[in-house]
Amino acid sequence: MKEEMFCEGVTRRSFMKACVTATAMMGLPFAMHTQVAEAVEKNGNPAVIWLHFQECTGCSESLLRSSHPTISTLILDMISLDYHETLMVGAGHQAEQALHDSMKANHGKYILVVEGAIPTKQNGIFCKVSGRTALESLQHAAEGAAAIIAIGTCASYGGIQSVSPNPTGAVGVKDIIKDKPIINIPGCPPNPYNFLSTVLYYLTFKKVPELDQLGRPKFAYGRRIHEHCERRPHFDAGRFAKAYGDPTHAQGYCLYKLGCKGPATYANCSVQRFNDVGAWPVSVGHPCIGCTEPDILFKTAIAEKVQIHEPTPFDSYAPVDLKEKGKGPDPLTTGFVGLAAGAALGAGAMLAKKLPAGEAQEGGHEKDK
Repeated sequence: MKEEMFCEGVTRRSFMKACVTATAMMGLPFAMHTQVAEAVEKNGNPAVIWLHFQECTGCSESLLRSSHPTISTLILDMISLDYHETLMVGAGHQAEQALHDSMKANHGKYILVVEGAIPTKQNGIFCKVSGRTALESLQHAAEGAAAIIAIGTCASYGGIQSVSPNPTGAVGVKDIIKDKPIINIPGCPPNPYNFLSTVLYYLTFKKVPELDQLGRPKFAYGRRIHEHCERRPHFDAGRFAKAYGDPTHAQGYCLYKLGCKGPATYANCSVQRFNDVGAWPVSVGHPCIGCTEPDILFKTAIAEKVQIHEPTPFDSYAPVDLKEKGKGPDPLTTGFVGLAAGAALGAGAMLAKKLPAGEAQEGGHEKDK
Protein backbone atom coordinates (compact mmCIF):
# COMPACT_ATOMS: atom_id res chain seq x y z
CA MET A 1 0.00 0.00 0.00
CA LYS A 2 1.42 3.34 -1.04
CA GLU A 3 2.11 5.71 1.82
CA GLU A 4 0.30 9.07 1.85
CA MET A 5 2.48 12.02 0.88
CA PHE A 6 2.44 15.32 2.77
CA CYS A 7 4.16 17.06 -0.11
CA GLU A 8 6.62 16.11 -2.81
CA GLY A 9 9.37 13.93 -1.35
CA VAL A 10 7.93 13.92 2.21
CA THR A 11 5.58 11.29 3.55
CA ARG A 12 2.75 12.16 5.90
CA ARG A 13 4.31 9.83 8.46
CA SER A 14 7.65 11.68 8.39
CA PHE A 15 5.94 15.05 8.67
CA MET A 16 3.86 13.98 11.68
CA LYS A 17 6.92 12.42 13.30
CA ALA A 18 8.71 15.77 13.08
CA CYS A 19 5.70 17.55 14.61
CA VAL A 20 5.53 15.03 17.47
CA THR A 21 9.26 15.51 18.15
CA ALA A 22 8.88 19.29 18.26
CA THR A 23 5.78 19.06 20.46
CA ALA A 24 7.60 16.89 22.97
CA MET A 25 10.60 19.22 22.94
CA MET A 26 8.36 22.16 23.81
CA GLY A 27 6.90 20.28 26.77
CA LEU A 28 3.40 20.38 25.29
CA PRO A 29 0.78 17.62 25.73
CA PHE A 30 1.05 14.85 23.16
CA ALA A 31 -2.37 15.67 21.71
CA MET A 32 -1.14 19.11 20.65
CA HIS A 33 1.04 17.68 17.90
CA THR A 34 -2.01 17.87 15.65
CA GLN A 35 -2.30 21.60 16.35
CA VAL A 36 1.37 22.07 15.48
CA ALA A 37 0.87 20.13 12.22
CA GLU A 38 -2.26 22.13 11.36
CA ALA A 39 -0.41 25.40 11.93
CA VAL A 40 2.30 24.36 9.47
CA GLU A 41 -0.26 23.27 6.86
CA LYS A 42 -2.52 26.30 7.30
CA ASN A 43 0.08 29.05 7.50
CA GLY A 44 2.50 27.66 4.97
CA ASN A 45 6.24 27.57 5.37
CA PRO A 46 7.44 30.57 7.40
CA ALA A 47 10.09 32.59 5.62
CA VAL A 48 13.46 32.40 7.36
CA ILE A 49 16.44 34.63 6.65
CA TRP A 50 19.70 33.36 8.14
CA LEU A 51 22.65 35.74 8.52
CA HIS A 52 26.26 34.74 9.29
CA PHE A 53 28.69 37.00 11.11
CA GLN A 54 31.64 36.21 13.44
CA GLU A 55 31.28 32.45 13.82
CA CYS A 56 32.62 29.04 12.82
CA THR A 57 29.40 27.79 11.14
CA GLY A 58 29.15 25.07 13.80
CA CYS A 59 25.51 25.93 14.44
CA SER A 60 24.64 25.33 10.79
CA GLU A 61 26.72 22.14 10.83
CA SER A 62 24.69 20.92 13.80
CA LEU A 63 21.47 21.65 11.92
CA LEU A 64 22.73 19.65 8.93
CA ARG A 65 22.99 16.56 11.15
CA SER A 66 19.37 16.53 12.29
CA SER A 67 17.29 13.66 11.00
CA HIS A 68 13.81 14.16 12.55
CA PRO A 69 13.24 15.95 10.24
CA THR A 70 16.13 15.80 7.83
CA ILE A 71 17.65 19.09 6.71
CA SER A 72 15.98 18.75 3.30
CA THR A 73 12.55 18.29 4.89
CA LEU A 74 13.16 21.20 7.25
CA ILE A 75 14.27 23.81 4.73
CA LEU A 76 12.05 22.72 1.83
CA ASP A 77 8.82 21.64 3.51
CA MET A 78 8.62 23.04 7.05
CA ILE A 79 10.28 26.43 6.67
CA SER A 80 11.22 28.48 3.65
CA LEU A 81 14.94 29.13 4.06
CA ASP A 82 15.22 32.05 1.69
CA TYR A 83 18.77 33.09 2.52
CA HIS A 84 21.63 31.12 4.05
CA GLU A 85 25.12 31.79 2.75
CA THR A 86 26.35 28.25 3.41
CA LEU A 87 23.40 26.25 2.09
CA MET A 88 21.98 28.31 -0.76
CA VAL A 89 22.94 27.58 -4.36
CA GLY A 90 23.22 31.18 -5.46
CA ALA A 91 26.23 33.34 -4.74
CA GLY A 92 27.26 36.96 -5.11
CA HIS A 93 24.62 39.21 -6.67
CA GLN A 94 22.14 36.32 -7.01
CA ALA A 95 22.30 35.58 -3.30
CA GLU A 96 21.93 39.24 -2.33
CA GLN A 97 18.94 39.60 -4.67
CA ALA A 98 17.27 36.60 -3.01
CA LEU A 99 17.82 38.23 0.38
CA HIS A 100 16.29 41.56 -0.63
CA ASP A 101 13.38 39.93 -2.47
CA SER A 102 12.45 37.85 0.59
CA MET A 103 12.75 40.81 2.96
CA LYS A 104 10.44 42.84 0.73
CA ALA A 105 7.87 40.10 0.08
CA ASN A 106 7.69 38.98 3.71
CA HIS A 107 8.17 42.32 5.46
CA GLY A 108 6.94 42.07 9.05
CA LYS A 109 6.47 38.30 8.82
CA TYR A 110 9.84 36.60 8.34
CA ILE A 111 11.93 35.04 11.09
CA LEU A 112 15.46 36.38 11.21
CA VAL A 113 18.12 33.91 12.38
CA VAL A 114 21.52 35.29 13.34
CA GLU A 115 24.57 33.05 13.67
CA GLY A 116 27.72 34.67 15.03
CA ALA A 117 28.69 37.73 17.05
CA ILE A 118 28.52 41.26 15.71
CA PRO A 119 31.67 43.44 15.86
CA THR A 120 30.99 47.06 16.81
CA LYS A 121 34.39 48.75 17.15
CA GLN A 122 35.53 51.10 14.39
CA ASN A 123 31.98 51.11 13.03
CA GLY A 124 32.02 47.33 12.65
CA ILE A 125 34.65 47.09 9.90
CA PHE A 126 35.88 43.69 11.14
CA CYS A 127 33.07 41.76 9.42
CA LYS A 128 31.56 42.67 6.08
CA VAL A 129 29.28 40.88 3.62
CA SER A 130 28.45 42.39 0.24
CA GLY A 131 29.99 45.73 1.19
CA ARG A 132 27.93 46.06 4.39
CA THR A 133 29.20 45.60 7.91
CA ALA A 134 27.57 42.95 10.06
CA LEU A 135 26.18 45.75 12.20
CA GLU A 136 24.49 47.40 9.20
CA SER A 137 23.19 44.08 7.85
CA LEU A 138 21.67 43.13 11.20
CA GLN A 139 19.98 46.48 11.71
CA HIS A 140 18.60 46.45 8.16
CA ALA A 141 17.27 42.88 8.33
CA ALA A 142 15.89 43.26 11.85
CA GLU A 143 13.69 46.16 10.77
CA GLY A 144 11.26 43.93 8.86
CA ALA A 145 11.52 40.79 11.03
CA ALA A 146 8.64 39.47 13.10
CA ALA A 147 11.06 37.86 15.56
CA ILE A 148 14.78 37.17 15.81
CA ILE A 149 16.45 33.93 16.82
CA ALA A 150 20.06 34.26 17.95
CA ILE A 151 21.40 30.76 17.36
CA GLY A 152 24.57 29.72 19.14
CA THR A 153 26.54 31.26 21.98
CA CYS A 154 28.24 33.82 19.73
CA ALA A 155 24.99 35.37 18.53
CA SER A 156 23.44 35.08 21.99
CA TYR A 157 26.23 36.56 24.13
CA GLY A 158 29.19 37.41 21.88
CA GLY A 159 30.98 34.08 22.31
CA ILE A 160 34.73 33.63 22.06
CA GLN A 161 35.04 36.81 19.99
CA SER A 162 33.86 38.88 22.98
CA VAL A 163 36.40 37.50 25.46
CA SER A 164 38.72 40.13 26.90
CA PRO A 165 40.36 42.13 25.42
CA ASN A 166 37.63 41.81 22.75
CA PRO A 167 39.54 43.70 20.05
CA THR A 168 36.58 43.86 17.64
CA GLY A 169 33.97 44.89 20.20
CA ALA A 170 31.96 41.73 19.52
CA VAL A 171 28.49 41.54 21.11
CA GLY A 172 25.33 39.47 20.87
CA VAL A 173 22.15 40.41 19.02
CA LYS A 174 20.35 41.59 22.17
CA ASP A 175 23.01 44.23 22.74
CA ILE A 176 22.12 45.90 19.43
CA ILE A 177 18.44 45.24 18.66
CA LYS A 178 16.05 46.51 21.33
CA ASP A 179 12.65 46.73 19.61
CA LYS A 180 12.07 43.14 18.43
CA PRO A 181 11.36 39.88 20.25
CA ILE A 182 14.69 38.04 20.53
CA ILE A 183 15.03 34.36 21.39
CA ASN A 184 18.46 33.10 22.37
CA ILE A 185 19.33 29.49 21.48
CA PRO A 186 22.84 29.30 22.98
CA GLY A 187 25.22 26.38 22.74
CA CYS A 188 28.50 25.63 21.01
CA PRO A 189 26.80 24.29 19.01
CA PRO A 190 23.16 24.25 20.16
CA ASN A 191 20.90 21.29 19.58
CA PRO A 192 19.10 21.72 16.23
CA TYR A 193 15.82 20.51 17.73
CA ASN A 194 15.80 23.46 20.11
CA PHE A 195 15.83 25.70 17.05
CA LEU A 196 13.17 23.72 15.19
CA SER A 197 10.87 23.61 18.22
CA THR A 198 11.21 27.35 18.73
CA VAL A 199 10.24 28.06 15.11
CA LEU A 200 7.23 25.72 15.26
CA TYR A 201 6.12 27.15 18.61
CA TYR A 202 6.11 30.65 17.13
CA LEU A 203 4.27 29.43 14.05
CA THR A 204 1.65 27.56 16.11
CA PHE A 205 0.92 30.09 18.85
CA LYS A 206 1.90 33.36 17.14
CA LYS A 207 4.13 34.31 20.05
CA VAL A 208 7.57 33.52 21.41
CA PRO A 209 7.82 30.69 23.97
CA GLU A 210 8.28 31.49 27.65
CA LEU A 211 11.84 32.71 28.16
CA ASP A 212 14.20 32.78 31.12
CA GLN A 213 16.15 35.83 32.30
CA LEU A 214 18.72 35.28 29.53
CA GLY A 215 16.13 35.12 26.77
CA ARG A 216 16.29 31.32 26.37
CA PRO A 217 13.20 29.10 25.88
CA LYS A 218 12.40 27.49 29.21
CA PHE A 219 11.33 24.26 27.54
CA ALA A 220 14.97 23.71 26.53
CA TYR A 221 16.94 25.69 29.12
CA GLY A 222 14.71 25.48 32.19
CA ARG A 223 16.76 23.00 34.25
CA ARG A 224 20.40 22.29 35.02
CA ILE A 225 22.16 19.55 33.09
CA HIS A 226 23.24 18.14 36.47
CA GLU A 227 19.62 17.27 37.32
CA HIS A 228 19.23 14.93 34.33
CA CYS A 229 22.77 13.59 33.97
CA GLU A 230 23.20 9.81 33.84
CA ARG A 231 26.27 10.24 36.08
CA ARG A 232 24.28 12.02 38.79
CA PRO A 233 23.92 8.86 40.96
CA HIS A 234 27.73 8.66 41.13
CA PHE A 235 27.84 12.31 42.22
CA ASP A 236 25.32 11.63 45.00
CA ALA A 237 27.31 8.60 46.10
CA GLY A 238 30.59 10.52 46.16
CA ARG A 239 32.15 8.59 43.29
CA PHE A 240 34.24 10.91 41.07
CA ALA A 241 36.58 10.31 38.14
CA LYS A 242 40.08 11.31 39.25
CA ALA A 243 41.84 11.49 35.89
CA TYR A 244 41.14 10.86 32.22
CA GLY A 245 41.64 7.21 31.33
CA ASP A 246 41.95 5.83 34.86
CA PRO A 247 39.56 3.15 36.22
CA THR A 248 37.23 5.71 37.84
CA HIS A 249 36.87 7.48 34.51
CA ALA A 250 36.35 4.22 32.60
CA GLN A 251 33.61 3.15 35.02
CA GLY A 252 31.56 6.24 34.24
CA TYR A 253 31.99 8.08 37.53
CA CYS A 254 30.96 11.73 37.94
CA LEU A 255 33.20 14.19 36.06
CA TYR A 256 32.77 17.09 38.50
CA LYS A 257 36.34 16.92 39.80
CA LEU A 258 37.61 17.06 36.22
CA GLY A 259 35.85 20.39 35.77
CA CYS A 260 32.32 19.46 34.64
CA LYS A 261 30.14 22.59 34.52
CA GLY A 262 26.85 20.66 34.51
CA PRO A 263 25.84 21.79 38.02
CA ALA A 264 25.80 25.43 36.84
CA THR A 265 24.63 24.99 33.23
CA TYR A 266 21.02 25.20 32.09
CA ALA A 267 20.33 23.10 28.99
CA ASN A 268 18.68 19.87 27.83
CA CYS A 269 21.80 18.21 26.36
CA SER A 270 21.59 15.27 28.75
CA VAL A 271 18.02 14.56 27.63
CA GLN A 272 17.84 15.52 23.93
CA ARG A 273 21.48 14.75 23.05
CA PHE A 274 23.03 15.03 19.60
CA ASN A 275 23.21 13.35 16.19
CA ASP A 276 20.30 11.02 16.97
CA VAL A 277 22.68 8.44 18.43
CA GLY A 278 22.29 9.32 22.11
CA ALA A 279 25.65 11.06 22.31
CA TRP A 280 26.64 14.19 24.21
CA PRO A 281 29.99 15.22 25.75
CA VAL A 282 29.48 13.76 29.23
CA SER A 283 28.28 10.41 27.87
CA VAL A 284 31.57 9.96 26.02
CA GLY A 285 33.71 10.99 28.98
CA HIS A 286 34.29 14.74 28.61
CA PRO A 287 33.07 17.27 31.19
CA CYS A 288 30.36 19.75 30.25
CA ILE A 289 32.03 23.08 29.38
CA GLY A 290 29.00 25.24 30.16
CA CYS A 291 28.57 26.44 26.59
CA THR A 292 25.04 27.78 27.13
CA GLU A 293 26.10 30.13 29.94
CA PRO A 294 27.52 33.62 29.25
CA ASP A 295 29.85 33.62 32.26
CA ILE A 296 31.28 30.09 31.95
CA LEU A 297 32.27 29.17 28.40
CA PHE A 298 35.57 30.81 27.33
CA LYS A 299 35.77 32.54 30.71
CA THR A 300 36.66 29.63 33.00
CA ALA A 301 39.22 26.89 32.47
CA ILE A 302 37.88 23.47 31.51
CA ALA A 303 39.43 21.93 34.65
CA GLU A 304 38.07 24.65 36.96
CA LYS A 305 35.26 23.47 39.25
CA VAL A 306 32.04 25.47 39.59
CA GLN A 307 29.99 26.12 42.70
CA ILE A 308 27.09 23.73 43.11
CA HIS A 309 23.92 23.73 45.20
CA GLU A 310 25.06 20.64 47.13
CA PRO A 311 28.85 21.05 47.45
CA THR A 312 29.59 17.69 49.05
CA PRO A 313 27.90 14.28 49.11
CA PHE A 314 26.53 12.87 52.34
CA ASP A 315 29.16 11.64 54.81
CA SER A 316 27.53 8.21 54.89
CA TYR A 317 28.30 7.50 51.23
CA ALA A 318 31.17 5.26 50.19
CA PRO A 319 34.59 6.92 49.85
CA VAL A 320 35.85 7.84 46.39
CA ASP A 321 39.11 5.88 46.71
CA LEU A 322 38.28 2.28 45.81
CA LYS A 323 41.21 1.01 47.93
CA GLU A 324 39.71 2.38 51.12
CA LYS A 325 37.32 0.20 53.06
CA GLY A 326 34.85 1.30 55.68
CA LYS A 327 35.44 0.01 59.23
CA GLY A 328 31.94 -1.46 59.38
CA PRO A 329 29.36 -1.01 62.12
CA ASP A 330 30.58 -0.41 65.67
CA PRO A 331 29.96 -3.54 67.87
CA LEU A 332 28.68 -1.52 70.84
CA THR A 333 26.23 0.38 68.63
CA THR A 334 25.05 -2.86 67.07
CA GLY A 335 24.42 -4.33 70.51
CA PHE A 336 22.32 -1.38 71.64
CA VAL A 337 20.27 -1.46 68.43
CA GLY A 338 19.63 -5.20 68.84
CA LEU A 339 18.66 -4.79 72.51
CA ALA A 340 16.21 -2.01 71.66
CA ALA A 341 14.63 -4.00 68.83
CA GLY A 342 14.27 -7.09 71.01
CA ALA A 343 12.63 -5.11 73.81
CA ALA A 344 10.15 -3.56 71.39
CA LEU A 345 9.17 -6.94 69.95
CA GLY A 346 8.77 -8.47 73.43
CA ALA A 347 6.60 -5.64 74.65
CA GLY A 348 4.36 -5.97 71.60
CA ALA A 349 3.89 -9.69 72.14
CA MET A 350 2.96 -9.23 75.80
CA LEU A 351 0.46 -6.50 74.94
CA ALA A 352 -1.22 -8.73 72.35
CA LYS A 353 -1.69 -11.52 74.94
CA LYS A 354 -3.43 -9.20 77.41
CA LEU A 355 -5.95 -7.83 74.89
CA PRO A 356 -9.45 -9.42 74.76
CA ALA A 357 -9.99 -11.69 71.79
CA GLY A 358 -12.39 -9.27 70.05
CA GLU A 359 -9.95 -6.32 70.36
CA ALA A 360 -7.01 -8.41 69.28
CA GLN A 361 -8.83 -9.26 66.04
CA GLU A 362 -10.24 -5.78 65.42
CA GLY A 363 -9.39 -4.61 61.96
CA GLY A 364 -8.54 -8.15 60.88
CA HIS A 365 -10.59 -11.05 59.52
CA GLU A 366 -13.64 -12.26 61.47
CA LYS A 367 -13.59 -15.78 62.98
CA ASP A 368 -14.94 -18.57 60.88
CA LYS A 369 -18.48 -19.34 61.91
